[in-house]
Amino acid sequence: MEHDHSSFGLSRRQFMTAAGVGTILGAGALIAPPRAAAAGLTLPRLPYAPGALAPYISARTISFHYGKHHAAYVRKTDRMARAMGLSRKSLPELVKLAARDPKKKALFNNASQAWNHAFYWQSMTPGGGGAPRGKLAQKVKADFGSFGSFKKAFAAAAAGQFGSGWAWLVLDGGKLKVTATANAGSPLVTGQRPLLTIDVWEHAYYLDYQNRRGDYIKAFLAHLVNWDFAARNLG
Repeated sequence: MEHDHSSFGLSRRQFMTAAGVGTILGAGALIAPPRAAAAGLTLPRLPYAPGALAPYISARTISFHYGKHHAAYVRKTDRMARAMGLSRKSLPELVKLAARDPKKKALFNNASQAWNHAFYWQSMTPGGGGAPRGKLAQKVKADFGSFGSFKKAFAAAAAGQFGSGWAWLVLDGGKLKVTATANAGSPLVTGQRPLLTIDVWEHAYYLDYQNRRGDYIKAFLAHLVNWDFAARNLG
């Protein structure tokens, strides 16, 4: 379901510009945070109001998760990129560059988390959930056997990620796969194209679900997942 951005007084094109988003990885419509240019890396706007995902994710959770955690990753990435003379690199470029250099581990952790979070916000939408349609639905059926099989695989990856991390639907070698990454891990550094993600760090759900990660995952799949975003990333 395409979200109506009229609450911001913006058309979709104006919203995308104001949010500082763009496309990366060639043919897809992969949404990324803004380029780290001379003006500095900035926190992209949420694609919906802070309370728009309630009751599944509360405005209180968003205020901490987006307003503090995500903002801190962006701020630290910008500071480190400037100090290293890398402020004109895009965020995906910073992630990939830092992943190849053990001395830039701190930069990787912050840059990748800044990118992962921006991608996560786009992976959800008010009134989302349900099943994909069109080309993506056909691809899910072809590669997983059924949408039900995909949901089981995705939920298992998200629930089974020990400690902090992410579960992803990715395109890998022309085939859809479910994968999980620990901590700041990202498909950007493995050559996979991410279509959508769920954040399973505790700060993503603990205020609303406490230790019930499984209930958070169920709510994400049933009510929040943005299949239009995933379809655009498939291309």
